[in-house]
Amino acid sequence: MSADTHEQKAALDLVEDQTEKVDLEAIGEQTGYVVDLNLIDKDDSTYRNLKLAPDGHTVLIPQPSDDPNDPLNWSQTKKHIILFVISATAFLPDYGSATGAVTLLPQSAIWGLSENYVNHSQAGNVFMLGVGGVFVVALAAYFGRLPVLFWFALMATWTAAWCAGATTFDSFMAARILNGFFSTVAQGGGLMFIKDVFFFHEHARKINVWASFIILSPYFGPLIAAFIISTQKWQWAFGVYTIETGLCLIAIVLFVDETFYNRRIPADQHLPRKSKLQRLIGTEQWRDRHQRSSFYQAVMRPVRVILKPTVFLSVFYYLFTFAWVVGINTTLSIFVTPLYGFGPKQIGYFYFTPVVAAILGEIIGHWLHDITANVLTRRNRGTFQPEFRLMVIWLSTPFMITGLVVLGFALERAWHYMVAAVAWGLYVFGIMITTVGIQSYCLDSYPEAGGEVNAWINFGRTTGGFIISYFQVNWANAMGTEKSFSIQAGVCAAVFLLIPLMQIYGLRLRQWAGRLDFKTD
Repeated sequence: MSADTHEQKAALDLVEDQTEKVDLEAIGEQTGYVVDLNLIDKDDSTYRNLKLAPDGHTVLIPQPSDDPNDPLNWSQTKKHIILFVISATAFLPDYGSATGAVTLLPQSAIWGLSENYVNHSQAGNVFMLGVGGVFVVALAAYFGRLPVLFWFALMATWTAAWCAGATTFDSFMAARILNGFFSTVAQGGGLMFIKDVFFFHEHARKINVWASFIILSPYFGPLIAAFIISTQKWQWAFGVYTIETGLCLIAIVLFVDETFYNRRIPADQHLPRKSKLQRLIGTEQWRDRHQRSSFYQAVMRPVRVILKPTVFLSVFYYLFTFAWVVGINTTLSIFVTPLYGFGPKQIGYFYFTPVVAAILGEIIGHWLHDITANVLTRRNRGTFQPEFRLMVIWLSTPFMITGLVVLGFALERAWHYMVAAVAWGLYVFGIMITTVGIQSYCLDSYPEAGGEVNAWINFGRTTGGFIISYFQVNWANAMGTEKSFSIQAGVCAAVFLLIPLMQIYGLRLRQWAGRLDFKTD
């Protein structure tokens, strides 16, 4: 028996003694995950009598209970409907945010304000997308997943309608800020739903689906809005956004259920599920709140997670990698309108490029993430380490750097707009692969904190975008896009150095920092 197997067996004995159940996630955090029994010693008794997937050799992590109310035991149809609804709801925040990148042109003319000043509503909205996610996961840990999702989606629908009906800039800005806070519920907290209903070996592909909606959304917003404002008032762009938000709210009411389930207590101690309406508004979850985190514990969960070194480094890396997505997206219409003489329709067509790039990233990522992890697991004698998820970023980084540099040159030297489009697409393709890699790494490192790591990565993403959107235009005008975008590419290259650092020292950093040991997942 190998040294790694001895360590896993010792960890298994320890966890089994402490919890009277096999906590495979705790073992995975400490020594690495064993997912495929075909890759380990056949004589090893450590992983006997575990529940396996239908293929007979994939270990189910976490081990599901025998309770039919356990979300891990739900049908594949129900699970994937929930995944689709959560993904569609996660599509909304950046879609609505980026819609303002196009409507700022007619708004500035109507309200007699500069385009850069109107863009401040955009910055406020983007910032709240990150802040809202941290509140979402803390509230969900105390009140339950479903009621937080429902009430936030309800408020998002109201504030979206307010955006559409605003008649002054001050009213519009207030609506945009509040909408950013509430609309982020499935974007800032979506990972906890994926973690609740899918097994470990399914995570990367499900995250890939959910993340593709998020990455696509800021490009569909301007694309659709550009066509709308070419024939209609700008308010209709937000009217469509309101309708989309309302449809997601209806889907939540009809198809999503409470996904939190505490497997650390016996099934007979769970209160019976009675009314979907009561679970939706939260009264049923309130009765069994003692089975979840206390309010103080719930509030402290995000704080404890961001203090973990690998989570902090991941957020820092993603902040300086994704910031340029928001910066480019919120200001590109200001660059291409005078350079190429684009009107609203041409701007709309231009946004097809990142849409195609993100879709290609989703399709390739569907296999890339699992293939990479499986190859590295085989080389590691059947033990999967979360750091394996970071290997795909070695592939995605050259795409991001090349895309930023070429885009800057194209805008500075007035190269053909197709060159600018392809460069933009390269960057978006790279960011799609990177997003799934970094999210999967953090989830695998701290599986009991899926919502919290998601919220902090989302916070880093939106904080970077919030900062860059304030000075992207002035920076480019003062220095030129050739230099400013090359500096952005240089920043991406510099923070990439954190990736090999985490690959080499990530396991030791996680062991040094210790487990979170939350009361519940």
